[in-house]
Amino acid sequence: MSALLAVFLGLIQGVAEFLPVSSSGHLAALQNLLGVTAADDSHLLFDVMLHLGTLVSVCVSLRRELRPIISGAAALLRGEETRAAAPPPVRAFILIVIATLPMLIALPFYGLIRRLFFNTPFIGFMMLLTGALLFAAPKDPKSGGKAERALTIPDALMIGLAQAAALMPGLSRLGATVVVGVSRGAERDFAIKFSLLLSIPAILGSAVVTLSAALKNGIDWGVFPPCILGFFVAAVTGLFSISGLRAAARRVGRAPFAYYCFGAGALVILLSVIF
Repeated sequence: MSALLAVFLGLIQGVAEFLPVSSSGHLAALQNLLGVTAADDSHLLFDVMLHLGTLVSVCVSLRRELRPIISGAAALLRGEETRAAAPPPVRAFILIVIATLPMLIALPFYGLIRRLFFNTPFIGFMMLLTGALLFAAPKDPKSGGKAERALTIPDALMIGLAQAAALMPGLSRLGATVVVGVSRGAERDFAIKFSLLLSIPAILGSAVVTLSAALKNGIDWGVFPPCILGFFVAAVTGLFSISGLRAAARRVGRAPFAYYCFGAGALVILLSVIF
C-alpha cells in the first residue's frame, strides 16, 4: 500500500466515522474494489489502526466527559459508590457497560463477520439498509426528551444491540445507535454523545480480537508503515470531524445522509458486478 493511499483511506475513516454512513463499509469496499490487499488479516489490521486513530479523536474531544466517568468507575470498583441513587458519572459508566454487553454476542461469529468485509455486494446492501434506517427513523424528540438521568437499562441494551449489529460492514454504528436512541425517546445531542462514548470500548474490543487473530496467524510487518500513517491521519481528521458532527445533525438532519447511503450502496453493488 502506498503512502498516498494510506493518507486517503485515513481521511475517509476520519470523516466517515463520525457521520451515519459507515466508515468500515467505505474502507472495506474501497480496498476490495481497488484490490489493495488480499483477503487476510493485513486487510483488517489496517482498518483497526484507522479505527484506533479515531478512538484517539473521541477520547480527546470528550475528555471533559470522560474524566468524571473514569473517576466514578474507579470509585465504584473500590466500593465507594454503593448508594441506590448513583451520581451521574457512575450511572453513565454503568449504562456504557450495559450497552457494551451485547457486543459479546458477536464473538462466536467473529469469523463470519470478518469474511463479510471481503463481500463487496453485501457491503453495498448494508449501506442501502443504513439509508433505509435513517430515512424511516422517527423524528427527534423535542426538548424534554431523555437525557443521561432518564436513560434506562432497557434503553441502553437496545442501543447496545444496535451497536452489535453494526459490526457488519456497511451498517453505520453511529447511525444505528443514534436512531435507536432517538426511537427510545433520547434527545438527539445526548444520543450522539452516548454513541461516541460507546465507541471507546467497542473499538478497543474489536482491536483486541482482530490483533489477536493477526498475531496468531503471523503479522506482515511490511504493512506497519502505512498503518501508522493512516492512524495519524485518521486521528487528526477525526478531531476536526467530531466538532462538526453535532452542527451538521442540527442543520441538515438525517435525510441527506440517507440519500447518500442509497447512492453509495447502489454504486458499490454496481461496481462489484462490473469489476
